[in-house]
Amino acid sequence: MKVSLNWLKEYTEINISNDALVDKIGSQIGAVEEVVDLSKKYQGIIVARVAECIKHPDADKLSLCKIDDGGRAQNVERDENGNVQVVCGAPNVRVGLMVAWLPPGSTVPSSFDKDPFVLEARELRGKVSNGMLASAHELGISDDHNGIVELDDKQAKVGDDFAEAYKLKDTIIDIENKMFTHRPDCFGLLGVAREVAGIQQKAFVSPNWYLNNKIAGIGQANDVSNLEVDVQIPDLCPRYMAVVLTGIKVGPSPLWLQTYLSRVGMRSINNIVDMTNYIMYLTGQPLHAFDFDKVAIDGKAKIVVRSPKEGEKVTLLDGKVITPRSDAVLICDANKPIALGGVMGGNNSEIDENTTSIIIECANFDMYNIRRTSMEHGIFTDAVTRFNKGQSPQQCPAVLLKAIELTSELCDTAKSKGAIVDINNAKQTNKSVEVTADFINQRLGLTLSNEIISELLTNVEFTVGRTNNKLSIIAPFWRTDIEIPEDIVEEIGRLYGYDHLPLDLPHRSIKPAKTNQMLDLKSRVRRILSESGANEALTYSFVHGDLIEKSGQDKTQAFQLSNAISPDLQYYRMSLTPSLLDKVRVNIKSDMVRSDDNEFALFEIGKAHVKGLQDAIETDLPAELNLLAVVFAADDKTAARKYSGSPYYIAIKYLTVLLEKLGLNYEVEAYDHEPTKTEGRMLVAPFEPVRTAIIKVNGEIACLVGEYRGAVKQKLKLPSFTAGFELDLNVILKADKNQASYTALPKFPKVQQDMTLKIPSNIKFGDVYSFMASEIKRLNPDNSHWDLGTVDIYQSDDASHKNVTFRLWISAHDRTLTAESVNSLLDNVAKSASEKYGAERL
Repeated sequence: MKVSLNWLKEYTEINISNDALVDKIGSQIGAVEEVVDLSKKYQGIIVARVAECIKHPDADKLSLCKIDDGGRAQNVERDENGNVQVVCGAPNVRVGLMVAWLPPGSTVPSSFDKDPFVLEARELRGKVSNGMLASAHELGISDDHNGIVELDDKQAKVGDDFAEAYKLKDTIIDIENKMFTHRPDCFGLLGVAREVAGIQQKAFVSPNWYLNNKIAGIGQANDVSNLEVDVQIPDLCPRYMAVVLTGIKVGPSPLWLQTYLSRVGMRSINNIVDMTNYIMYLTGQPLHAFDFDKVAIDGKAKIVVRSPKEGEKVTLLDGKVITPRSDAVLICDANKPIALGGVMGGNNSEIDENTTSIIIECANFDMYNIRRTSMEHGIFTDAVTRFNKGQSPQQCPAVLLKAIELTSELCDTAKSKGAIVDINNAKQTNKSVEVTADFINQRLGLTLSNEIISELLTNVEFTVGRTNNKLSIIAPFWRTDIEIPEDIVEEIGRLYGYDHLPLDLPHRSIKPAKTNQMLDLKSRVRRILSESGANEALTYSFVHGDLIEKSGQDKTQAFQLSNAISPDLQYYRMSLTPSLLDKVRVNIKSDMVRSDDNEFALFEIGKAHVKGLQDAIETDLPAELNLLAVVFAADDKTAARKYSGSPYYIAIKYLTVLLEKLGLNYEVEAYDHEPTKTEGRMLVAPFEPVRTAIIKVNGEIACLVGEYRGAVKQKLKLPSFTAGFELDLNVILKADKNQASYTALPKFPKVQQDMTLKIPSNIKFGDVYSFMASEIKRLNPDNSHWDLGTVDIYQSDDASHKNVTFRLWISAHDRTLTAESVNSLLDNVAKSASEKYGAERL
C-alpha cells in the first residue's frame, strides 16, 4: 500500500519528522518496505507560459516557441523580452498555453528511475532549444504522449515550481500489504490517515461525506427509472448499489487527478476510470463503471447478479477469455455477462471515447468467494486485493455519493438519471465488546486508566461507554475485525505503542521442562527399528479415496476434506499401513538395494483419525491415533532364495525385537474369530485374518501383525512375500509408564539350550510359545535373566504333527549356570507342555 504523505496530510495533521513518522508506522501500523522522496524526480521543473509560437523554418512538425518563466531559471539565454527559446513538436502547443518547462540541467522524470536523461541546450534543425516542454508521459504521470501537458492557470502561475504547485514535493511510504490482511479499512488512504492520527494520539474525524449514508433525493424527481437490478445470489453479493449518470464526456483527467494516481503507482486511463480508481484508493471500496448504452435495451438497463451458466465464457478488460468457476459471481445485463464480479470488468461494457452515459456500480462481495475466484483464474487486481479483505457494506452509500459528486466535477454536464438502486442484504452489525481496564493492563503489563483507554479508542472513532469500571466498546462500521476483548487489548497495545510496554523479563522457573513421554517413546522406536535395518518413510496425512478402497477400508469412515490441497489428497487417513503399502511397488521396481537381495523394511510413525473413535477426554472430538506401521517386502527371487517360511515370521521378528528392547511383556494371540472392522483401535481391513495375530500388552490390544489380503496385494501390486504390523503407540506408552525400562545384565556367562517339541499340528504356535514363556518364568532359578526364541518350525509328511524348535538363553546374576541345571529346567517345561498339549520332547 503506497501512501502519499501530502495526500495523507489532507485528512490528518502530522507534526513530526518524516523519519519519526516512518518509524512509528513501522512499529505500530505495518512494516515499511520503501520510502521515496518524490521531489527529486520533479526537481527544477518550472511552470511557464507560451509567449510566442511560430512554425520552425526548417521543420514542418516543429514549432519555435518563446516561453515566459517569470525569470526563474538561471543560466539560460533570453531574448530582449526575457523569454527563453524552446523547440517543441507537440501539436497542441500555442500562444497563451500554460506548460511544464524542463530547463537545461533538469532530468526527464520518466527516465529518473531507469537511465536518467539530463537535458541541455542544443540545436534542433538549426535552432537552439533550451530544454523541453513536457508531455504527461515524459512527466511520468500517464502514458499520454500525444501532446504537451496543458496546465490550469487557476492552480499554477508563471514561475511557480511545478512540483510544488501540483503537490509533487511529496514522500511516498510503501507499507507491506500483508500487515493489513485483517484491516480492510487500511487499504484506503482514509483508513491509513486515521491510524496515523491514532498512533500520534490525535483525534481523527472522518469527512462528513464518508459518514453520510442518505441516498434519498438523488436523481430528478420526474425521472423515470431506467435501471433495474436483480441480485440472485445475496449470500455472495450482500449489497449492490448502482446509479445512472448522463451527460458524460470521456477524456483525459485533469492534471491534479493524474498526479494523485501516479504518486501511488496507478496509471491514468481517462476521467471516468480515474475517478473510480481515485475513490477506491481513498476509501478502500472498489467501484466499476459500465457504458450504459452497451448494457441497455431500448433505453433501459437491467443488471443481474448471478452464478455462471454451464459453459458460459467472459472476455475481460485485458482481453483474457475465461470460463468462470461455478461459484463465481457474474455481473450480467439482460442477456450476457458484462463483468466478473469483484474481480474485473468485461470488454463488452467498457468506457470509451464515445460513452455518454454510464452506470456506476458500488457493491460488496463475499471475501472468500472473491479469493477463490481470483486464485482459480490467476487474476489479481486492485479490486481483488480489497474485496478479499472483507470491505464493509455499510460504506457503499457514502462512496457512491462521492463518486457522483466527483464525476460531476470532472464532467460539468453530468447528472444522475433516476434514483440510486440499493439492493441491501448485508447483515453486518458491530456488537458491543465488554472489557475492563484491569483485563487490558494484565495482558499488556501497563497501568492505563479508563480515561486513557477511552481516549486512545475514540481517537480512531470507536464509541466507548462506561458503566462503573466496565467499558462498553463499539467499533465503527469500517472495522470488521473487532469481536472479542482480546481484540481491544491488541488495539490498545498498538495505539499506545508496544515500545512503551515494560521491559521486565518474565519470572521463569529453573526447573527443567517436563519430558514429553510420547516424543521420547517415538525417538526410542525410531532408534530400535533403524538399528534393526528398517528405513523410515514420511507420507502425507491425507490420502486418495482410491487408496483407502484398495486397502479394503471403508472411506465413509474417513474424514473427507472440504478444501483439499490436491485432488489426490481427499481424505484424512484412518491408518498408516495403506500409505506404506503404496510405496512398496515403486521401491521394489527401483531395486533400491544395491545387491542381489531386493528386500527392505519401511516404517512410519504418524497420526490417524477414524469416525466413531472418540477422544477419551474430549468426547465430542475424534480420537487422535498415534500409530506405528512397519512393512517388510522382498521380491520373488530374493524370497525364494533366502526364505523358506512365511513373511509373517519376518514381520513378527521386527515386532518382538521392538517390544523386547522397549522392555515390555506381551502376549501373542491368534486372530481366531469372525473379522470385525477394528481390533482395539487397529483397522483389520488390510490384513488376512487367518494369517494375522493380535499382540496384547498388559491385557490390552496393542498391535495387529500379519500378511495382507490377496485382494490388497493384487490391487497395490505387492510382491507375494510382504507382511507387516500396525501398533498403537498410546497403548505402548500406557504400559511403558508402568514397567521398568531397565534391567541389569548378569555378569556371568549365559547358557544356550535348544529344545524341540513334537506337537499336534492343530495346536497354534503362538499358544505354545506363550505357554513355554510362562512356564520358564515360573520355573526358572531365582536371580536370573532369560530370553526365549524360535529356531524352526518343521512339518514332515506326517500331517498330524509338527516339530517346533525353541532356543533358550539364560544366565544368573550370582553364579555360572551349568548345562545340567538348564536341561533340568527344560525337562520340567517339556513335562508341563506334554500335560497341556500332549507334546513330546525330541
